[in-house]
Amino acid sequence: MARPRGGGPPGGLDMNALLKQAQQMQAEMAKAQEQLAGEEVEASAGGGMVKVTISGDLKLKAITIDPEAADPEDTEMLADMVLAAVNEAIRSAQELANSKLGGITGGGLGGLPGM
Repeated sequence: MARPRGGGPPGGLDMNALLKQAQQMQAEMAKAQEQLAGEEVEASAGGGMVKVTISGDLKLKAITIDPEAADPEDTEMLADMVLAAVNEAIRSAQELANSKLGGITGGGLGGLPGM
């Protein structure tokens, strides 16, 4: 019976190269996430009556409400506009993150835990 030679089968994984590549990807991800924290997106609802600013790392930075939107008789509409603006800002920030981090991860974040 033949025994396999030394370093494993031809075409096998080079664990050192794989580890180095993973460390490089981790460093690139950390840099991209740091850049995202400094970027902001804005979304609005109600024809601009409610504006929301959110950072690329999904931290709510500002909510601006036009005084005309603050109808004491219809607070439900105001709440709906705030909700719509926040959700749109989150969607935009996630899109920004995908565009920044997608190239590092090979196309999207869906396969990464926690993303």
